Amino acid sequence: MNVAALASLFADGRAVDGILVLVGIEALALTLLHRVCGRGIAPADLLPNLVAGTGLLLALRAALVDAPWPWIAASLSLGLAGHLADLARRCRP
Repeated sequence: MNVAALASLFADGRAVDGILVLVGIEALALTLLHRVCGRGIAPADLLPNLVAGTGLLLALRAALVDAPWPWIAASLSLGLAGHLADLARRCRP
């Protein structure tokens, strides 16, 4: 793959779309692992972290495709909400 092809993957957000698909597959795989084997991270513990990461990826994608700033702000707010929920779960006594 040449440099121009890689640049176009990022310029139109397709690289981030691919990463988002991988995050979804990871979420499904980890949830199935936990349900079938009882091992791994519980879905309730996994979800806030995935929401935080997804919010950041959506903000990156919006910035790459020159989306209006409210889309970037909303995506970052989603990431913040996921991060705060993750911290709240971890900091409970």
